[in-house]
Amino acid sequence: MRLSDFKRRVVEARFDGGAITSDGGSLLLREVERRTGLLRDVSRRLTDARSPRRCVHDAASLLRQRVFGVALGYCDLNDHGALRRDIAFQTAVSRDQALASASTLCRFEQAADTDFAWAAHAALFERFCASFKTPPKRLTLDFDATDDRVHGEQAGRYFNGFYDGYCFLPLYVFCGDQLLVSYLRSAARHGAHHAAAILRLLVHALRARWPDVEIVLRADAGFCTPRILHACQRLGIDYILGFAVNDRLKRLSAPWLDAAEIAQRRTGQPARFFTEDRYRARSWKRSSRLLVKAEHNGVGRNARFVITSLAGDPQWLYEAIYCARGDMENRIKEQQLDLYADRTSAHDWWANQMRLLFAGLAYALMDAIRDLALAGTRWARISVGTLRLRLLKIGAVVWRNTRRVRLHLSSHYPDPGMLRLVVARLKPG
Repeated sequence: MRLSDFKRRVVEARFDGGAITSDGGSLLLREVERRTGLLRDVSRRLTDARSPRRCVHDAASLLRQRVFGVALGYCDLNDHGALRRDIAFQTAVSRDQALASASTLCRFEQAADTDFAWAAHAALFERFCASFKTPPKRLTLDFDATDDRVHGEQAGRYFNGFYDGYCFLPLYVFCGDQLLVSYLRSAARHGAHHAAAILRLLVHALRARWPDVEIVLRADAGFCTPRILHACQRLGIDYILGFAVNDRLKRLSAPWLDAAEIAQRRTGQPARFFTEDRYRARSWKRSSRLLVKAEHNGVGRNARFVITSLAGDPQWLYEAIYCARGDMENRIKEQQLDLYADRTSAHDWWANQMRLLFAGLAYALMDAIRDLALAGTRWARISVGTLRLRLLKIGAVVWRNTRRVRLHLSSHYPDPGMLRLVVARLKPG
């Protein structure tokens, strides 16, 4: 390829460099997988119906290839047509020959069923529990749903009027930065569909591990349903949930909104007031504590309502506890924007659930790098996309023989000290 000349020099590019990779940091995925055993745990729970004597690629290597590919930014099966011959990527997957082709990976996805979904979620849960050195005193479970746009004839797609398009409506559950649930659902259902059942499974599993742990459910108004409130009360857990406005709440908040407007006009600065009351809808078995935020910011009035069983100052509960759920939305963005969780373009339902979980497992590995190798550094809170760019996307010449695999990393990589630290922290022992 001929490019523009530079100072009388001809500038050209050719694909003839040999064993050169743009993913020199991909072996960090191998190290973090060996350290956590996440994908090994998933594959151990799977049943491979194929005959081992006739298979070149076992389920464990197919799973590593697919998840590591997503973590490196290769979300399409077609990417593996060339990637399967990358020596660095082969080494990361713990293979020394060509990896599976796109058609083999496609058959792996088409064989997906409920067993894979259970296996992946069980492994994510075990990884979560293993991350605690001592039993936690309190856990906050963040529930949220998001739209996953589809552009084909996928099984289970549905036109959702709120999102104004055909989509799925996956449910995510996080505790802090750690993913617990990545559950594909049809958009034909309510945003809280199956949330109460998943909550019960999680609470029972967490209390089986830590009987004395306090559990708090945190979610937006879409999850403030009678079924979820009753589940929280039956399970004996606390909750803090957004609550949609209605005529009764408008009347309740009107005096406080008037006061906020007067204060804003007097000072010229946004004004907000917090108050509380007891509230019970007809479908509720008991009343709950209602927090009210009345605000006027110069543009207009703004009232927000939260239902909670927690004790404490209303302003502190709203700003420090409820609003902290916004960080979960950043974790969902990492799933969809950095790890392509929305690439649910397979026709079959369970294949798309598997793709959603590929992104979830890739996220868990990347988050483990942040937790195990980057804690206390300036990169401790970087996003998954930045982590990939800084640590995984490193140019390298790869050399392999019968005794050694060596990567000659770019001499101009800007953070060699950080990379050495990450490798030292990830190596077992």
